[in-house]
Amino acid sequence: MTAIPLVLVHGHPFDHTMWRPQIEAFSASRRVIAPDLRGYGAAVPPAPVERFERFAEDIEALLDELDVTACVLAGLSMGGQIAMACYRLFPERIRGLVLADTFPAADTPEGARVRHATADRLLREGMRGYADEVLEKMVAPYASPEVKAHVHGMMTATRPESAAAALRARAARPDHRELLTRVTVPALVAVGADDTYTPVADARAMHAALPDSELHVFEGAAHLPNLERPAEFNAVLGEFLAKVDARS
Repeated sequence: MTAIPLVLVHGHPFDHTMWRPQIEAFSASRRVIAPDLRGYGAAVPPAPVERFERFAEDIEALLDELDVTACVLAGLSMGGQIAMACYRLFPERIRGLVLADTFPAADTPEGARVRHATADRLLREGMRGYADEVLEKMVAPYASPEVKAHVHGMMTATRPESAAAALRARAARPDHRELLTRVTVPALVAVGADDTYTPVADARAMHAALPDSELHVFEGAAHLPNLERPAEFNAVLGEFLAKVDARS
């Protein structure tokens, strides 16, 4: 049985190290690809994104470059929305879809206004005040000091120009709810029980829309269960990967 490559798409405003526990857990048994998105981390080019679909186009180009014809695609938060954009763009390459702590709907006018206002703030003030403010929503207040330090460090290391550009691109992204009803591959929907950004109700709605999906709610976690509860997250992801491998 061939182990299908795993592609991990990070959220905002993070970088590929968000997936460190998963890279460490799965790299011995399969190819794991965890890029920094355009404008984030050490990504080349460092230029910020100008439209949301560009993230998906970049991932497709990376798969071409690495000669990866099929993969399991996993994304968390903004990364989950990018994974949906990837499925719209190149579904034939995706054997399984992992959507964690994300939602498929387009932004409401108020949601878009908030994103643009936040983008303006980041350009004006930088990342630190924002990072301080949202840290205990990204991870639960009871998360370990090590996890909090990692998440805060990723946020403050992100360039304000990149974070602002991504927020503006997200505000204009398309609605992917109808797309989910046409997904033909197995899907795993994951969410932290205490996630306030993308609550459990959003995950249940995605689970209901996807034709072949399973839902896992991680107790003791907020928006980043892969970091807050890595052992449990890896166990669930490992079972899902084994199922996709067997089908392929």
